[in-house]
Amino acid sequence: MSASNDDLDRLDTSIRAALRTRSGLVSVEAPRSARLRRLERPALLGVLMREMINFSSYWRSTTFSATVEPTIYLVAFGFGFGSLVSTVGGYDYVEFVGTGTVATAVLFSSAFAAMFGTFIKYKFQRTYDAVLAAPVDTEELVTAEVLWIATRAGVYGCVPLLVAMVFGLDPNAGMLLVPVFGFLAGFGWACFGILAAATATSIENFNYIISAVLTPLFLVAGTFFPLDQLPQWAQTLAQVNPLYHLVQLVRHAAFGFEGWSDLGHAGALLAFGVIMWRLAIWRMEQRLID
Repeated sequence: MSASNDDLDRLDTSIRAALRTRSGLVSVEAPRSARLRRLERPALLGVLMREMINFSSYWRSTTFSATVEPTIYLVAFGFGFGSLVSTVGGYDYVEFVGTGTVATAVLFSSAFAAMFGTFIKYKFQRTYDAVLAAPVDTEELVTAEVLWIATRAGVYGCVPLLVAMVFGLDPNAGMLLVPVFGFLAGFGWACFGILAAATATSIENFNYIISAVLTPLFLVAGTFFPLDQLPQWAQTLAQVNPLYHLVQLVRHAAFGFEGWSDLGHAGALLAFGVIMWRLAIWRMEQRLID
């Protein structure tokens, strides 16, 4: 008799669960652990569309700051030092700086935009809270953001190259890959910027990141002078500098690729992007999800 009662209890429990599921009282949403690492196209397109519409209202100022400052570096160093140093590493100095300044444009239009833009959106405007109220998770939000920023970085990175052509840089078919290299590097730096924004407690903390991280990497990337004149330890550290790998790829695109060496540079940028992408998602999720 007790066994029969147990069977009835189990049957009653099953019926109640079925009724609750049919009436919508039980959520059929996948567990959060299953939700991770699943990027849905509608969610990505929704965030990207929002960014594109929003960008249409301020694209002039953003484009101005992202392209004019690297161009000023190009003109100042190219014609300033160029009047004292005619060739560097076998290249005319203007051409050497023109190809290297692409990394500056990519850095300015990706890392800086991601740091300040992300911090304002999630800390002050609460934009990310509103986005997450839709069927979008943190992974999709971060991924869509960095895809948009990386696309802009790839486009803006071409401007110094076009300016260098005006001043004598000969066009090369390999330069058609420069937007791809800029996108690849911009993806990693955009993820770095989001990671920094999700870690900083105030917007003033970015001064530490800019001064202690970005500025040294920017200067020791082979942009304005060749690294083979630096001490051996500095040349070794340059190998882990993503900006150095971008400079090498852009320079080889303009003057001739070097086979496996360039594949190594591209692989370094890809590894940097993947690592920063996962770290940015992890840290931003800690910030946004209780």
